[in-house]
Amino acid sequence: MKMHIKEFAKLTGVSVRTLHYYDEIELLKPSFVDEQNGYRFYDETSLMRMQQILFYRELDFPLKYIQMILSSPDYDKQNALKEQRHLLMLKKERLERLISALDSAMKGEKITMKAFDNSEFEAQREQYAKEAKEKWGGTDAYRESAEKTKDYSKEKWNEVNSAMDSIMAEFAACKKSGSAPDSDEAMRLVKKWQDFITANYYTCTNEILAGLGEMYTADERFRTNIDRHGENTAQFICEAIRVYCK
Repeated sequence: MKMHIKEFAKLTGVSVRTLHYYDEIELLKPSFVDEQNGYRFYDETSLMRMQQILFYRELDFPLKYIQMILSSPDYDKQNALKEQRHLLMLKKERLERLISALDSAMKGEKITMKAFDNSEFEAQREQYAKEAKEKWGGTDAYRESAEKTKDYSKEKWNEVNSAMDSIMAEFAACKKSGSAPDSDEAMRLVKKWQDFITANYYTCTNEILAGLGEMYTADERFRTNIDRHGENTAQFICEAIRVYCK
């Protein structure tokens, strides 16, 4: 599927001018630009990324935070969808309270100011944005990752994600075989994981790798995603990385 920018704009409900701006700030690059006439074209991968952008826009996230989240090498779409759903449910609940308050006001009944309270949604959204900024915003790793991945095609992303799953499965198999986190096999896999991140995202120093290892167990979202390959795989990887980085 290949769409001219006007077709893509009509399909997504976003203006051509906005798409030009997204291209300029590297939030959403065209999948193909005709060198002869400069026409921009978009594909299915572009559409998937735009859907994520629109979800975050609906939740009033600033574009710079959307860029950080979507360009993160640890971005997990399923976890992101869960976060977005949670925030949208909070937004929905507030709208329902407002509608109920309006119905009461129309009947001449007294209403409380609690109906206008939006603090829980704002707090959750700010926490989500804060996590993205703390993890990646302003870091050399983030900038390098954004630059390296900006032109990845759907096929390239599928290849990267498949390779990532394969390495995680190797860690799970290593643990299941009875190998310790400080075994030669575990160290080989940690080196393989470090090289994979460097090749596909950003230069993964031992310092960065150590931080990632801790995050795999400290953040429930990452732990759950990794442990789908095998129970306690995230903990095994974390311990192996600690040994490797010493």
